[in-house]
Amino acid sequence: MGRTGRILRRTFLIGTAAVAGGVAFGVWAVRRDPANPLLPGLPVGAAAITPFVRIDAAGVTLIAPRAEVGQGIAHAQAMMIAEELDIGLDQVAIDPGPPAPAYWNGRVAAEGLPFAAIDDGMMARGARAAGDAVSKLLGIQITGGSTSVPDMFDRLRAAGAVARETLKAAASRETGVPVAQLGTAGGAVILPDGRALPYTALAAAAAATPPAGPVPLRPPEAWRLIGRSIPRADIARKSLGTEIYGIDLRLPGMVFATARTNPRLGGPVNGMDAAAAEAMPGVLRVVPLPGGAAVIARDTWTAFRAAGAIAFDWGAAPFPATQAGLWRTIADSFTDERRDSRLRDDGDAAAAATAAAAGAVTAEYRAPYLAHAPLEPMNATALWRDGWLDIWTGTQIPRFVQSNVERVHGIPSERVRVHQMPSGGSFGRRLEDDYVQQAVAVARAMEGTPVKLTWTREEDFAHDFPRPAAIARGRGAVADGRVTALELAIAAPSVAESQIARLGLPAAGPDIAIVAGAWDQPYAIPHYRVTGHRAPAAVPVSSWRSVGASHNGFFHESFLDELIHAAGADPLAERIRLCSHAPSRRVLEAAGAMAGWAGPRPAPGVGRGVAFTLSFGVPVAEIVEVADTPGGLRLTGVWVAAEVGRVIDPAGAEAQATGGVLWGLGHAMHAEITYEGGAAEQTNFHAFGGLRLSEVPPVQVRLLETDALRGLGEPTVPPAAAALANAIFAATGQRIREMPLVRHVRFA
Repeated sequence: MGRTGRILRRTFLIGTAAVAGGVAFGVWAVRRDPANPLLPGLPVGAAAITPFVRIDAAGVTLIAPRAEVGQGIAHAQAMMIAEELDIGLDQVAIDPGPPAPAYWNGRVAAEGLPFAAIDDGMMARGARAAGDAVSKLLGIQITGGSTSVPDMFDRLRAAGAVARETLKAAASRETGVPVAQLGTAGGAVILPDGRALPYTALAAAAAATPPAGPVPLRPPEAWRLIGRSIPRADIARKSLGTEIYGIDLRLPGMVFATARTNPRLGGPVNGMDAAAAEAMPGVLRVVPLPGGAAVIARDTWTAFRAAGAIAFDWGAAPFPATQAGLWRTIADSFTDERRDSRLRDDGDAAAAATAAAAGAVTAEYRAPYLAHAPLEPMNATALWRDGWLDIWTGTQIPRFVQSNVERVHGIPSERVRVHQMPSGGSFGRRLEDDYVQQAVAVARAMEGTPVKLTWTREEDFAHDFPRPAAIARGRGAVADGRVTALELAIAAPSVAESQIARLGLPAAGPDIAIVAGAWDQPYAIPHYRVTGHRAPAAVPVSSWRSVGASHNGFFHESFLDELIHAAGADPLAERIRLCSHAPSRRVLEAAGAMAGWAGPRPAPGVGRGVAFTLSFGVPVAEIVEVADTPGGLRLTGVWVAAEVGRVIDPAGAEAQATGGVLWGLGHAMHAEITYEGGAAEQTNFHAFGGLRLSEVPPVQVRLLETDALRGLGEPTVPPAAAALANAIFAATGQRIREMPLVRHVRFA
């Protein structure tokens, strides 16, 4: 039985436990909390104050268990703990901690529920609470779905508050001064006479001190860190090239490996001849892998060259071999038999569109497969020694890595130690662990020797699990200058069906990702229907930044723009009129004000497009301006407004918002993955285009704050493509319904 199964049978201690001079303080709001993973092996004189705070004579370490993939979440987590702990970020070390049930993500399950993010009804609240309970029970530790801040905000602040008050109690026992007369500041307990007792000097006393009870959290007006732009500690390392990513790791005696497997995903290997590779100087071993082989060598470059020298006879892929065949599979899924969901069905959209007869508007849209393509290719280092497996890698699913090692390799998950490394990008790719399982296989072939496995860039592209391709068909009607009916049918392969199976979990019910960002939009259109159709499994697919909303924002907002144009209405004003959700109206109005939408119209050849998408609970409105120049279309301005709830780090939030927009624009303009002979045709960045520096427009961001808690890693991606396509229509009169847009226009 894997670790997850055993967790269901365990009884966890409530409150605290003292082990080897350390002490853990419970801060959870519910009973039967998971054990503190920092306690085993804790040195005498050290204190593990909650699963998030560890103190010893050397310093204070804050545990930030959500994976750092470049989005700044390690910094944000540390800010939340440090806020209540009364310590500066320059006084602490930040560590991801070990994989553990204590670091469960209670919010991520909500993304798969059939309730709109703005649905605050009893059933929706109950379902979210149940999702949190299940995640806690199973110890699901995952980074994704823009959930890190909303999931961790209260827990991390509570951890800091309990640690602070426990340290004060320890100081009181040491000095005899009543707790009520003690204060804290700058990582120290402050005595009435002004003397400061550093937290590090109190670690041993804290380990022997009963934990503080529930501690009230400070109100926003008392915050010192949250809401302020504080420089991230990793910025200097990343700017100077000293950050140690997984690909940079060096261990004594390390050898190096790479893998080469069938580029026709899921296809077999009919045979291989590795003689030439094995004869190359520096090659240590060739290890068979499912679907291919790995080469272990004295250095990575030798491993790359040797892997290229292996003669493989690749078998066929278990899906249509051509892009045309894949499109046919999706297009043929608009049937009742393939219907996966109909979560929005207001009025009678079909009848309304039919009744409009000649006035009905119809359109079909397409979005291609897209690779994740992070700059750091997939890699993992593994060491198999004395019945223990150590893994160093960047991953968003550390506990699934452990359970999958047990499932695939038979190594008990409690004997698998995952050391979380910073990741050089992910965009969802590190929600998979295929590269880790390959590293385990080569490490077992080299027992006692650490092996770093690194993919070539070509292998990275060939074996990405891309965003699914999708097709949408729209039908709608207008009357009296208004949009009266909108029906959108969307067909795509299921991310849940594909990805969850690779995690060893069952998938049940509709895949909300197929219609996310379309069915749940806050427009009060009288006749409004959104239907999802699940295309048969083909190319294995995965979560890509903003998942289904990434293409549905394009589908929905492009088609709505066509309807508004047919009605003769203003694109922004009609969206505001239709909007039934006050925060969403505010972002539309804010974007319009920023861009001067109500002012003088742009000059001839200049067009502005607006798009809105509510995804991951965050309403986002974007306006893009393009100019039709002799050299092609040039993006001349972008205005973004988002209602993000509580902003932890303003500079980080603005960077996330800006990066999401540019990510969405670049992929909409240039990027696609196509298949021929069952394999991806794009093998490197030369064929998988992104936004060039010369194409980057000025971007203005306005973040509207409330007391809500939301994440911002993904929500600014979905509106970008539609806003650009709508701007191109406004500038040129050309309506583009297919990405990448460069298939139809030239960009300057």
